[in-house]
Amino acid sequence: MKNIKKVLEKQGHRFVGKNSVVKICRWTQKSLVDKGICYKEKFYGIKSHLCCQMSPWLGCQNKCLHCWRPIEIDFSKVVDSKKVDSPSEIIDNCIKQQRKLLTGFKGNSKVNFKKLKQAQEPMQFAISLIGEPTLYPKIGELISELRKKRKTSFVVSNGLCPEVLKKLSKNKQLPTQLYISLNSPNEKLFDKWHKSSVKNAWKKFNKSLEIIKGLKDKTRTVIRMTLVKDLNMKSEQVKDYVKLIKKACPDFIEVKGFVSVGFSRQRLGYEMMPSHEEVKEYAKKIVNELGEGYKILDEHKFSKVVLIGKDKKKMKIKNI
Repeated sequence: MKNIKKVLEKQGHRFVGKNSVVKICRWTQKSLVDKGICYKEKFYGIKSHLCCQMSPWLGCQNKCLHCWRPIEIDFSKVVDSKKVDSPSEIIDNCIKQQRKLLTGFKGNSKVNFKKLKQAQEPMQFAISLIGEPTLYPKIGELISELRKKRKTSFVVSNGLCPEVLKKLSKNKQLPTQLYISLNSPNEKLFDKWHKSSVKNAWKKFNKSLEIIKGLKDKTRTVIRMTLVKDLNMKSEQVKDYVKLIKKACPDFIEVKGFVSVGFSRQRLGYEMMPSHEEVKEYAKKIVNELGEGYKILDEHKFSKVVLIGKDKKKMKIKNI
């Protein structure tokens, strides 16, 4: 555990309680010195300097090829399912740790001090840092607690806990925006790509896609695709992707280009990174095959991400 903590802390993570971590996003850092904003701000109106990037659970069932996180470490042996921190403890301590991490900006002559002051109280929780958030036993209570504090929440899931998604819907504990990561167009590549420890992972994933189709009036739903050159962005794979997307019928689709950073550099080289134009061309192929009113709504060139949806007016989240 000590070695794992050292690895993560060296990367900028800070432990919160027993099973949770927080880390300042580079876009939060850039926003504080007025050098750019995250695509989430451009697309959805989420303020980059008010975002808290965190995870309530280190463990994950997958070992995805493209993941920048240290998947080589078996976090399932680190988390203690018998000792679960409360949602309020996690939220309060995430904010405390984020404030500590932000302290260094006070000595930066280029910092926007108005933003830095506002950043002391993050209003958006990006629950997607490391691990699978739906494995946290109190994920519903965490989302509810954030809502009580008038904070928005984005949850990014691998889709292997469809029963949790059902429970969140039933208990009215869905996040502001729910993501399902879609990186493989078929079962064969899915197994090779994710190396999941879960039996019937492909079946569970497809069940989650079906579930989020029924959540359209309850929360905002997004399919996130990360494209890697010569692996999962071939023209012949478009039709299979579209079949899966239609199962979910999401509000939005984020088509992103893989970036070889962190631990992913040990698995996939720089030559596997598509350009923004290549990502955009693939997004156009998805749109043409998908039909049903979907179109390209926006793009963020620096992040190599293209947003697909039906209505540009629905992009911005209300009451932020």
